Amino acid sequence: MTGGSTHPKVVASNRLAERVNKEMKGKLCIEVYPNSTLFGDSKELEALLVGDVQLLAPSLSKFGSYTPKLGVFDLPFIFVDIDQAIRFTNSPEGKKLLKSMEGVGFVGLGYWMSGMKYFSANKPLIAPTDAKGMKFRVQTSDVAKAMIEAMGASPQPMAFAEVYGALQTGVVDGQENTWSNIYTQKFFEVQNSTTETNHQLLAYMLMTSAEWLNSLKPAVRDQFLKIVDEVSNETNQQVKADEAANRENIIKAGGKVNKLTPEQRKKWVEAMTPVWKKFEKEIGADTIKAAAGS
Repeated sequence: MTGGSTHPKVVASNRLAERVNKEMKGKLCIEVYPNSTLFGDSKELEALLVGDVQLLAPSLSKFGSYTPKLGVFDLPFIFVDIDQAIRFTNSPEGKKLLKSMEGVGFVGLGYWMSGMKYFSANKPLIAPTDAKGMKFRVQTSDVAKAMIEAMGASPQPMAFAEVYGALQTGVVDGQENTWSNIYTQKFFEVQNSTTETNHQLLAYMLMTSAEWLNSLKPAVRDQFLKIVDEVSNETNQQVKADEAANRENIIKAGGKVNKLTPEQRKKWVEAMTPVWKKFEKEIGADTIKAAAGS
C-alpha cells in the first residue's frame, strides 16, 4: 500500500496486523507492505482480484471506474466535519456502499479516515472566486475535477509524491489536503496560506476480494471482521486527535490558517451546488441525502 510508517492507513494496518496475529493464533496472519513495496497504485486492485494480495486500503477517490456510488465521499461540502463523515459510514446507507463493488469481486470491510481537506495557496482563499484562474492539484476523481472547475480554476491530476515540487516550482498554484498531509509533507513551506474549508473527505476503504473472504471458515471470518470493526473505530478517533495536533503544528511552524465565517462558508456551499447536481443521477439522490443529513 502507499504511505509511509506514520501515515494513518499504515498505522491502522499495523494495528490490525498486530491484533490479528496475536488474537487469531495462526488461524489468520497479516503482513503489512507500506510505500507500495508490493504493488503500485495502478496494479494493486488487479493484484487483489487475482489473489496476489488479500487486503488493500485505497483512497475512496480511486473507485470511479468500478462504481460511481462512492463518489458521494468526494462531493464538496457534503460533510461539515469528520464526525459527520464517521456517522455516515456507520449508517445503514454507508455500510451498504461497502458492497457496491461486489459485482466486480471486491468487498469493503470498513472505512479508515485520514481527515477533512483544506485548500492551500499563496494567497488567502476566502471566497471560491478567489481561486479563479489558478491551477490546483487534485486526485484522479471526476468529482474533484468538477469542484475545481466550479471555482473557476483548473484541475491538475497529479501523483501525491509530485505535489511538493509542483508547488515549489509553480507548476500548480494550490492543492487540497488534510492537516496531517500539509504538515508532514511540508506543503505549508511552499504555500503561505491554508483556508479551513473542511470541503472534502480524505478516507480509505479497507477491502478484500469476495473470493478470499468467502474462503474463510465462518468462525474465523466473524472473528476477523470483529477485529476490523474495532480497529477501524479506534483508528478514526485517533485520526481526529492527530489532525487537531497537526493543525497546531502548522501554525507553530509559521503557517497561516484562515478561518471562514458561517456566511463565507455558505458561499462555498452555494458555488458547489452544480457539482452535486452533475453527479446526482450516478451517485443516487438517496445516497447524497443520507450523507448530507448524517
